Amino acid sequence: MNKISRKLWGLILIGIGSILLLNALEITKINIFFNGWWTLLIILPCFIDLFNSNKEGKTGDIIGLVIGIILLLLMQGVLNIELIVKLFIPVIFLVIGLYLLFGNINKNKVNSKIKNLSNNETENLCAIFSSQNLVKKEEFKKLNLDAVFGSLTLDLRKSEIQDEVLINASAIFGKIKIIVPKNVIIKTRSIPIFGFINNYWKGKDLEKIIYIKSFAMFGSVDIDE
Repeated sequence: MNKISRKLWGLILIGIGSILLLNALEITKINIFFNGWWTLLIILPCFIDLFNSNKEGKTGDIIGLVIGIILLLLMQGVLNIELIVKLFIPVIFLVIGLYLLFGNINKNKVNSKIKNLSNNETENLCAIFSSQNLVKKEEFKKLNLDAVFGSLTLDLRKSEIQDEVLINASAIFGKIKIIVPKNVIIKTRSIPIFGFINNYWKGKDLEKIIYIKSFAMFGSVDIDE
């Protein structure tokens, strides 16, 4: 959580506490349990995560924010189901079109490298309904990491990385943590769907490169040093 996210959460908690205090002192009678109040549990985390600079990819947050706002408007009677159904298909086409136009403008080189490195021999590491803490010391070119209802931690600080390597990380209702050495460059391509991808790496530009292709659905992928 960065400074902006922390401050936003702080302001929200202070606001809620102030309302509860004023209600308790009978100074105000603000009903915080209005129709659809529970949608704020979707809207607020997604909105605040948009300001999280450590998080890779905002697609999941934007989708969650839109869904939360639509549900709130439905509960408040501003929108109705018939209108939502009519707008659903046009909006899907617009979102896909915008993504195709602008989604990969700054990632073409990364995508090309990932595609080339995908042809290398692959080593698979996984944690399914389990927890794994692994230290990789041997040289490698490509790793597949999968965490499904499990936790997988991979420590690469003692690994001999030659030039360029690829890591595919997929967390589905699970958590993956990749600890990288300081003498590398990290380049990522990420797809979070109601998940979190956090990049805490702060290394400098060097010759060795780790490409990380990550996917998180109701899970998280953390890159740290």
